[in-house]
Amino acid sequence: MARYTGPKHRLARREGVNILEKMTGSLERRLLTPPGAHGAKRRRKVSEYGMQLREKQQLKRSYGLLEKQFRKYVEMAQKSRQSTDEILVQLLESRLDNVVYRLGFAKSRNMARQFVTHGHVVINDKKVSIPSYQVKIGETVGISPKLMENADLKLFVENSASNLLPYLERKATFGQLTRKPEKEEIPNPADYQLVIEFYSR
Repeated sequence: MARYTGPKHRLARREGVNILEKMTGSLERRLLTPPGAHGAKRRRKVSEYGMQLREKQQLKRSYGLLEKQFRKYVEMAQKSRQSTDEILVQLLESRLDNVVYRLGFAKSRNMARQFVTHGHVVINDKKVSIPSYQVKIGETVGISPKLMENADLKLFVENSASNLLPYLERKATFGQLTRKPEKEEIPNPADYQLVIEFYSR
């Protein structure tokens, strides 16, 4: 399965925002400086295309997707008769790895993806190992008891129960989507409209 395996701090510095779901001291200090030998030099004025590209890269990298997969989601959203950016949000947020992360079962999307691929996640009591699986409203998503044997993870899961987004519900180590998410509810800094415009050129 294709995925980015390079330095993730470099991606965050390139976008100028924290896309790693966590902030370290070294990243916080260097976030405003682009990577590379000449990153500290004054930047040129960004063109309209450049703005669209950066927003697209930021959103794509936030969800840990490669270009082909992300483009597929945008094309699916564009074919819908509903609002393109709202459908794009719903497609991205309904990914199994993202739902596991949003439910507070993992500290990051990368960790959630690993849980899924290693067979630690079940949907309606059936093991699902495909991170891109689209979770449907009402389906029960849970993590295996074996994971909860890890004391650090158990403590994290217990403390994350109160931080759920409005369209999610959770009880112990099981949760579900109660409705489709809305764009305004998602804590992503990206401008979805610029992303749509990038692929409409």
